[in-house]
Amino acid sequence: MSNTANIPAPALAGQLPVAGTAYGLGIGPGEPDLITLKAYNILQKADVIAYPALEDGASLARQIIAPHLAGNSQNDRIEIAIRITMGEPADPIYDQAALEIGEHLKAGKSVAVLCEGDPFFYGSFMYLFGRLAEAGHPVQTVPGVSSMMACAAQLGAPLAAKNDVLQVIPGPLSEDRLRAQLGNTDAAAIIKLGRHFPKVRKVIEELGLTDRARYIERATLETQKMIPLGDLPIDATAPYFSMILIHRRGDAWR
Repeated sequence: MSNTANIPAPALAGQLPVAGTAYGLGIGPGEPDLITLKAYNILQKADVIAYPALEDGASLARQIIAPHLAGNSQNDRIEIAIRITMGEPADPIYDQAALEIGEHLKAGKSVAVLCEGDPFFYGSFMYLFGRLAEAGHPVQTVPGVSSMMACAAQLGAPLAAKNDVLQVIPGPLSEDRLRAQLGNTDAAAIIKLGRHFPKVRKVIEELGLTDRARYIERATLETQKMIPLGDLPIDATAPYFSMILIHRRGDAWR
């Protein structure tokens, strides 16, 4: 079923949010300055702000935009923390969040839904987008700086050039599939490392790509760390917010 009829024309920079519209705002990978002007302008005037958060902890998305709300005249606006329970099915959580957001939309309020990185690049907002659009609510997506683009910039490692084929490879894939994908690519960004890091590193070493691999975690944040993969200790671990970039030529411009 097409959702095109429910998606309004793009707003001009500085235009006020439209009543009864949900906005999926890509707010970038972590550094507050990497939010786009369009997302910033909508954020300043939205009636409601919604964002993912840990079940019993803080929200990185909320922390990213906090400097942009300091001194804002709408600091008393409604906020919805979408509490994600690790290890539990996510569908009921998004179902409930979509219903709560939908009530505000039906009341004529504009809702800004925060999404780290870009909403449609492995972004959590896409699950709300589907539910809200199918329910007939106007939804607009504002693209953001993705983690992959931020990692490449911080590492000084262009992702691809010429006729390179770039693959985005999730770390949770099986060893066999990781080996198949990495064994037949010009360039790759391996994401969602976390507890899968030892397996990913093993496959990279088996394929002889270690000297072509760059590791980075928490890109653009104060806790950012980046290092050639081969320089990491054998027993090193990786957080979820980490990535490995590989290019077979070493540098894309060569």
